[in-house]
Amino acid sequence: MNLASKDLNLLVALRALLEEANVTRAGDRLQVGQSAMSVSLSRLRLQYNDELLVRVGRDYELTPLARLLLPQVQRTVPLIEQALGSEGPFDAANSRRTFVIQLTDYAALELRDLFNRVLAAAPGVRIDILPLPEQPTSSEKELLKNDFIAAVPGIGIDGDSAVLFTDHYTCLVDRNNPALVDGKLSWEAFTALPQVVCDFGQAHHTPADRRLRELGFARQPRVTTTSFVTVPSIVSGTDLVGVIPRRLADRLGASTGTVGVDAPFGAVEIIETLWWHPSKSHDLGHKWFRETLQG
Repeated sequence: MNLASKDLNLLVALRALLEEANVTRAGDRLQVGQSAMSVSLSRLRLQYNDELLVRVGRDYELTPLARLLLPQVQRTVPLIEQALGSEGPFDAANSRRTFVIQLTDYAALELRDLFNRVLAAAPGVRIDILPLPEQPTSSEKELLKNDFIAAVPGIGIDGDSAVLFTDHYTCLVDRNNPALVDGKLSWEAFTALPQVVCDFGQAHHTPADRRLRELGFARQPRVTTTSFVTVPSIVSGTDLVGVIPRRLADRLGASTGTVGVDAPFGAVEIIETLWWHPSKSHDLGHKWFRETLQG
């Protein structure tokens, strides 16, 4: 391939098209019209002799070749821009970029003020929030397709990372639960109570569950939920016990008649961490977003 005969600007368009998997959003991101973006896609299809994006219903999907190209383009474009000195500063105030982050609803609550800071500084920016990946060990694929995953370490996610915030687990019970003695819950009482268990998927073991298994106790759920946020409402007025982050217990306890007490299995820290693919580390918009989330 003769590089001199190629339009390097098409690489920028290719990256946007493959990352957004949508012609309109790619055009918005590059601040060009949909017709211009469609012309770029047509030229790219001709160059690669491949459709790259194919319609499936109302959405687009990447072709197998496009999926192979995506990580290569994500690594290459920032290096070319850096070498040519063509990557200008990220203009948050005028950007129309979409950032996609996978996280729990608990993390979304805790990051709410920071998300609001992003939206205030960048009124044209869009944030798409998705659930955590079903298989954390395939996080490289997820981080190539999306921008970020916010999750605790130790579940198989790999990439560049930064700590967002820390918390601890607490045992959540109804404030009138007779198992409470002087505001405390013993190990014997905790293990005897019926359990509300948050199930985020077979591969998602929380640090609290890992600690309990080390102590030889595997919780048998009386109630299973997929969300920490629902636990206070489920526990309210019952003899159930749940294990949830302390911040969430403090936030929702008063309105649900529940209380968080020190866990009898010891303090277990939650280190909520932001993960991203190394190929995106030098993307100035990406860097601005993650630094804003770090407060």
